[in-house]
Amino acid sequence: MKREVSKTRPSTFSIVALDQTTGDLGVATQSKFIAVGAVVPWAEAKVGAVATQAAANVSYGSRGLEMLKSGRHPQEVVKRMTEADEEADIRQVGIVDSKGRAEAFTGSSCYGWAGHVVGEGFCTLGNILASEEVVQAMAHAYESMDAYLPERLLAALEAGQNAGGDRRGQQSAALLVVREGGSHGGYTDRYIDIRVDEHPAPIQELKRIFRIYDLTLLEREDPEDLVKLEGGVAKEVKEILARAGFYEGAVNRKWDEKGVEALRDYFNINNFENKWRDDGLLWRSIYHYMRDTVS
Repeated sequence: MKREVSKTRPSTFSIVALDQTTGDLGVATQSKFIAVGAVVPWAEAKVGAVATQAAANVSYGSRGLEMLKSGRHPQEVVKRMTEADEEADIRQVGIVDSKGRAEAFTGSSCYGWAGHVVGEGFCTLGNILASEEVVQAMAHAYESMDAYLPERLLAALEAGQNAGGDRRGQQSAALLVVREGGSHGGYTDRYIDIRVDEHPAPIQELKRIFRIYDLTLLEREDPEDLVKLEGGVAKEVKEILARAGFYEGAVNRKWDEKGVEALRDYFNINNFENKWRDDGLLWRSIYHYMRDTVS
């Protein structure tokens, strides 16, 4: 008996990729659909990553990862899943495995424009888009950027949106990156898992959230990118802390114990403990964040 065709087909564009240097795997996605992060991105460290979208069959995520884990090539995984799916013509899926092999599929009845680009260690895919330029722009942004994987994925999303994005507009976005033992405390492989479930500018909001996530949980800093808490910097940091309600001492150019106590309280309230230093230096990333966010 033929099943009734699914009616909900959210417009979505995504990128799935492997960082060839670190082995990190990730998916970034944006959709005119609420909470896209609960549907599209799937990934497992040292196995692969999957984006399942259009009239999404969410079982493609878990089944795709299981088949990759058994050693199957992404091309075989896509072939097996779509051949077994009576509604494959309205599905879209992109897969990258831990070896960097990539494959994508766009069903013939996906609403246009719909299609994909498969590159070395990544694929971009989308449906109900302004044009083919969206996925091409995403691929170009990803390939041309030499940076940290999540930053490349976010740049690809932004490039896709700048090229026209979803024809129906924007609503939600998500970023998932996995690394073995990469979670808080090292208990799971969810290195980065952040989402914007409903927002008029979800990609920009996702970038803002990633910046805070990076400062809070990701222990990556350039060891040379520091400012010394003295002179004008000490005075400015005291002014910022005073405006934020943490400092009540003299606002001068001397870094003192009251400043240390106030800054420590600021760090504790904002969950920046992993970036604390006892040597009179401040990470420039934290310094810029304080300047940008405390009015």
